[in-house]
Amino acid sequence: MRPNRVKSKVKTGGISVGTFMFEFPTTGIGRIAADAGAEFAVYDMEHSGWSVETIGMLVATTRPTDMIPLVRVPATEYHFIARVLDMGAMGIMVPMVESAAQARAIVESAKYPPLGRRGAAFTIAHDDYTDGDIVEKMRTANSETILIAQIETAAGVRHVNEIAAVEGIDVLWIGHFDLSSSLGIPGQFDHPQFHGAVAEVLEACRRHTKVPGFLASDIAGGKRLLDQGFRMLAYGGDLWLYQATLRQGVAALQRHRQAT
Repeated sequence: MRPNRVKSKVKTGGISVGTFMFEFPTTGIGRIAADAGAEFAVYDMEHSGWSVETIGMLVATTRPTDMIPLVRVPATEYHFIARVLDMGAMGIMVPMVESAAQARAIVESAKYPPLGRRGAAFTIAHDDYTDGDIVEKMRTANSETILIAQIETAAGVRHVNEIAAVEGIDVLWIGHFDLSSSLGIPGQFDHPQFHGAVAEVLEACRRHTKVPGFLASDIAGGKRLLDQGFRMLAYGGDLWLYQATLRQGVAALQRHRQAT
């Protein structure tokens, strides 16, 4: 498995900025994002409805770039986690993580023995169809794959220290819309209760040397998140970025036409 520069960067104190993909399953979208400077892309299976075949195409067309392909699976299930890794994803994001037992199940599904129970198949997509020492392949896959647990419920916050203590989990990623809804304050990101939950996750990350992650919807908000200590940041998603840029351009041209 090739080196995961995002994992090595954030695990050594650096910052990595990438993006989400929900809407445009094209053979070029990964290359477009990589050329724009995104260091990782999270291809979403939770909310997009994309099949494993679509994810396989997106990962395959991203792997030749410098960008790291990650996949958000829809649930903590072995058949989701192991399959997308076999297709070449270099990390996974798992939603609604609420306990240490669930975090351990993620690690066990993603890691080869002796660290987990991932089934072994080689000379396929995840090792670029190449021959080689399978013991070394297993070791590097265990080392290079990045595992992201989403903390996005009140239960997840209550158990965040136990989740953060699980060896093999690399990133605690706050799912802000779901977290605010779970707290009974949907969309109220300035609410003291939401700020308190975020502070608890950040403290758990500091205590257990995990990387905090978040999705920034705009540049100003992203800067605030970086200043708070988040070190793995997704800047928007494909559909929102396209829509925002198109809206801005259309409105500017209409204003110009009306002024002439």
